[in-house]
Amino acid sequence: MIFKTINNHKFIGEEYENIKLYFSTGEGELNFNKNSLEGIENLDKLKQWFNVNEVGYLNQIHSDLIYNYDGQIHQGDALITNNKGVAIGVFTADCVPVLIFDKKKKVIAAVHSGWKGTFNLIVSKTIDKMIQEYGSKIENIVIYIGPHISKCCYEIGNDVKEKFELNDLYGREVINDNKLDLTKCIDKQLRMKNILQKNIHIIKNCTFCDINNNWFSYRKNKSKKRMFSFIAIK
Repeated sequence: MIFKTINNHKFIGEEYENIKLYFSTGEGELNFNKNSLEGIENLDKLKQWFNVNEVGYLNQIHSDLIYNYDGQIHQGDALITNNKGVAIGVFTADCVPVLIFDKKKKVIAAVHSGWKGTFNLIVSKTIDKMIQEYGSKIENIVIYIGPHISKCCYEIGNDVKEKFELNDLYGREVINDNKLDLTKCIDKQLRMKNILQKNIHIIKNCTFCDINNNWFSYRKNKSKKRMFSFIAIK
C-alpha cells in the first residue's frame, strides 16, 4: 500500500499503470462531509492533489442503487465509470468503502456498503452491472475493501442479527456475540461471484477502535466528519 501525506492529511492507497485509488483517513482532520462548505472545498482540492478533472459522488441513502457516472448527483450508493480523469468515491464514517476496478477494460466502481447495502448485496450487484454493461470479466476484477467498523466493535440489535442469521448467504457465521462482521459478509459476496482471492485486498483498520490514523467514527462519537474513498482512471 502507498501512504501519501498532503498538507498533514494522510491517505492510504494504491496505484497501478492505469488506475489509482485512495482512502482518506482522519489524520489531519480532513473532513469530506459534502453538507458543509469545508467538505465541498476539500472535495475540490482532490482535483489538484491527485490530478483529476472531476470528482463524482452520490447522496448516499443506504440502498442498493447503482449508477453510471454522468456528472449528476443521484440518490444511491454505488458509482461506475470508464471515463478517464474522473475520481468517483463514497463517504464513510464506519460503513464499508469498497473500490473496484477491471484491470483489462479499465472500468472502475466505488461502493458505500453499510449493513443495509451489505444485506442487499450492493457489492455483488455492482460487479453484475460492470459485467452486463461494460463487458467486464470476473478474472479481471480487483477489489479493495477499505477501513470500516470491524467485527470487534460493530454491535447490532436483535432485529438486524436475525435478518443476517436467516439469510441463505450469510447465516450465523457472520455474527459473534451480537457483533456483525461486515468484512466476512462482503467476502462471501465476492466468493459467490468467484472473484479470485489474489484480487481481493482488505485494509484491516477498525474506524471505531484503531487510533493509529484517528478515523472518523459516527458510532464512537457521533462525528459529522466524513472520510472519502475514491478511485480514478489515469
